[in-house]
Amino acid sequence: MHSYPGNNSGWFIKEIERGDLVIIDQFIDFTRHREITFHEDFSEGPKHTPMAEPFDKNLREKLIETCKELKYKLHEKGTVVTIEGPRFSTKAESKLFRMWGADIINMSIAPEAILANELGIPYAAIAMSTDYDCWRDGEESVSWEQILSVFHSNSKKVIDLLIKVIPKIN
Repeated sequence: MHSYPGNNSGWFIKEIERGDLVIIDQFIDFTRHREITFHEDFSEGPKHTPMAEPFDKNLREKLIETCKELKYKLHEKGTVVTIEGPRFSTKAESKLFRMWGADIINMSIAPEAILANELGIPYAAIAMSTDYDCWRDGEESVSWEQILSVFHSNSKKVIDLLIKVIPKIN
């Protein structure tokens, strides 16, 4: 996940650094070519899915509580913008996402969250910040090697978090 520390939205207080975990609470869907619904046909009437709170409150609370128990640096909230990929953002896009209030960027969360909600499946996500995308002047733009380096050095944290939180889910 790319992060946008200290974005311009004003409500996100702490800077998201490389390796930090973010328990996402909102998303912006910037995908354009993916299936985002199981309801392509309205022959039995419209099927609208509420998305005001797209991530399950109970699961998020358990993730946050367990991160604290493990003494992991985390951010209890964060807005992710999901882009199409596999390409990374342009500088203009990266700066736009910050202006929209995005804290992190990825390539998968929005369609997953939408589809899970349509099926009534409780869904939550743990984001691991790996880089600063390309918006930060004077800093090297994101590369796959950069992402893998941070990911590999922190993947054990996410595995340990999941192992500890799964038994708490009712």
